[in-house]
Amino acid sequence: MKTLTLAILLFFSAACFAQERPLSNDDRGKLIYYEVVTVKDASKDSLNARATVFFKKSSKSLKLKSRESDSVFQAEGKLIINKTAMVLSRPSGEVLYNFYAEIRDGKYRFWLTDFNFIPYQRDRYGNFVPSTTVGMPLETRPGKLNAAEWAGYLKATTSAANVFAGRFKAAMMNKVAAPPVIKAEPVSPAKKW
Repeated sequence: MKTLTLAILLFFSAACFAQERPLSNDDRGKLIYYEVVTVKDASKDSLNARATVFFKKSSKSLKLKSRESDSVFQAEGKLIINKTAMVLSRPSGEVLYNFYAEIRDGKYRFWLTDFNFIPYQRDRYGNFVPSTTVGMPLETRPGKLNAAEWAGYLKATTSAANVFAGRFKAAMMNKVAAPPVIKAEPVSPAKKW
């Protein structure tokens, strides 16, 4: 009886932890994914190097917009939202977002915000392309006809934001090999070479 109760408790606790972290609203009313992570025994320089490597590796989906100082990163990214019917999948739109990261000694914080949805349509060649250049903020409430589809976009964006956060945290945990320091030896021109 105890093992059955323990198994049920473990199942429900695993199901609770497996749920995705939902997007919350910030003080501006915008959807945001915000997290502060503490990394023991990591200096600011080491975390900066790890973040730089992450931005270089993910340069296709994330473009570094500015780097105000050594510890503040700002980037723009894009997520593709797919619509699946039976077995077939097709892109239904893209979500543009802004990514910010600040680094200090032993900890860093990052957030994704300003999510804007741009729907896709087929062009005359059969390719899926953005139907407009102006995105619609995900915070807006659609009408009754589009409510279910909009909820699907929000759910897909939430799962993609959680996956992105996991990739960023994993990259920040990896130790970057520091380049060897070459010490300059004093040179004497009178010496034979």
